[in-house]
Amino acid sequence: MTTAATLPDLEELRDRIAAAETVVPVGGRTHWDVGGPAPIGVEVRAPAGVVSYDPAELTVTAGAGTTVADLAATLEDGGQECVLDPRDPAAATVGGTLASGLSGYRRLRYGSLRDRLLEVRFVTGDGRVVKGGGPTVKNVTGYDLPRLLVGSLGTIGVIVQVTLRCQPRPRHVTWAGTSGDPFEVRRRCFRPSCIAWDGGDTRGLLEGDPDDVAAELHAGGLTPGDRGPAWPDGPHRGRISVRPGRLCALADELGGVDGLRWVAEIGVGTVHVGADRPAPLAQARQAAEAAGGWLLREQGDGIDGFGAGLPNRQLMARIKTAFDPAGKLSPGRLPV
Repeated sequence: MTTAATLPDLEELRDRIAAAETVVPVGGRTHWDVGGPAPIGVEVRAPAGVVSYDPAELTVTAGAGTTVADLAATLEDGGQECVLDPRDPAAATVGGTLASGLSGYRRLRYGSLRDRLLEVRFVTGDGRVVKGGGPTVKNVTGYDLPRLLVGSLGTIGVIVQVTLRCQPRPRHVTWAGTSGDPFEVRRRCFRPSCIAWDGGDTRGLLEGDPDDVAAELHAGGLTPGDRGPAWPDGPHRGRISVRPGRLCALADELGGVDGLRWVAEIGVGTVHVGADRPAPLAQARQAAEAAGGWLLREQGDGIDGFGAGLPNRQLMARIKTAFDPAGKLSPGRLPV
């Protein structure tokens, strides 16, 4: 077990939050455009650094301001990893990644981002430090506050420290490709980490024992390569969430949108979209909503962050009021 110095005293941070009229938690600004626009207010940053790491228990505790890359470097020494997978791990912080709620490209195998979080400490709008969850993998007591914080975009509290679930690093990792049916590849592969499809090429990420990976390559009809998919980039980006079974029909619609770049995660129902102008994203949103899904803006302007009203909006508003009655924490980031 490795242990670093404990996090700095939070008294100053608590005082700044309690005294501010509007509080804006800031990490690496890699998710700054996700959802609603960031308000103008007192910017606060969480402490950084690994507090403790216990490879035997598969847990690590770190300040929320720790970059994902720094966390990964610590876990690599123990032959482990924590599947967060943001787009820019060198800049993205652990707390910011969790607050955005955007799961990485390995969700198909490892589950959603919230499954990584075991315990959280956060500061409320009136300056109180609240702890939720517990530092063990088998923790089932109390309300599940950690998962509530994932995707909250700083509207419930300022995340300052987290305990995360780790896992052994896979012995072998390879991306592989085919021009075949991505849905058939998914059916043939046992536990792929990702199957990405852009309407033409299919790229699969396989991880595990070398013999198991070789068997999956054969079963899926995949040819090993040296690269993953070209995830959509550009000044305007978003991600669509839709039922996995509707991806094929949605792909037909997205393929007809001029100027839109997209990659779908087969088996998950996430479609990453990018464009040089806002208009293709607006059309992609219409297609997503017609397919029973929705599109979250990740970067850019010209379209609303969320689009259609969220079905659980009233419940979200009640939770926001309970934790932040003054409405001072990241107002406008969520549509409540």
